[in-house]
Amino acid sequence: DVEKEKETHNYLSKEEIKEKVHKYNLAVTDKLKMTLNSNGVYTGFIKVQMELCAPPQTSLKPGKLAPGCSDCMNTLHISSTNTVGEVIEALLKKFLVTESPSKFALYKRCHREDQVYACKLSEREHPLYLRLVAGPRTDSLSFVLREHEIGEILWEAFSLPELQNFLRILDKEEDEQLQTLRRRYAAYRRELEGALSRAWTPG
Repeated sequence: DVEKEKETHNYLSKEEIKEKVHKYNLAVTDKLKMTLNSNGVYTGFIKVQMELCAPPQTSLKPGKLAPGCSDCMNTLHISSTNTVGEVIEALLKKFLVTESPSKFALYKRCHREDQVYACKLSEREHPLYLRLVAGPRTDSLSFVLREHEIGEILWEAFSLPELQNFLRILDKEEDEQLQTLRRRYAAYRRELEGALSRAWTPG
């Protein structure tokens, strides 16, 4: 599907874009219409759900989060030339998030036959084009900003102090787990030794 969308995007004529923008605007119910420029570039709005597992680092005072930067829907005005990577940067900048954009990914969420599918978009894709093709209804297509999955973490995106802090946390968690195991086996040993001593005690 992604390859088909890329191919269609590359070969849409100005007339086809004009027709799609016209149909899109007729279907809009929230006044967030698209505008087509004479050079074929169009602008419009996308809504992005911010699904962040932890409060992001911001440029505000410590302990103070940027308003609306976690677990809510945000509207962004973009151009058809804007890529996924640029949209991620714009969202983070809008909410004063100081973490690297490479720590985040933009997903498209599609609804088909009572099933919901989420697909991570490549940084070269154009979200406004996807919005145009799908139409304005967010129940057919929506966008979600998430942190990368654990298996997809780009460690080079972290600073040296951050990486060192992660190692300290891992060392601490490992030590706590080892202490828990030692206490558990020590308790088992005491119970076993007690059972053995009772078994060998003359009745």
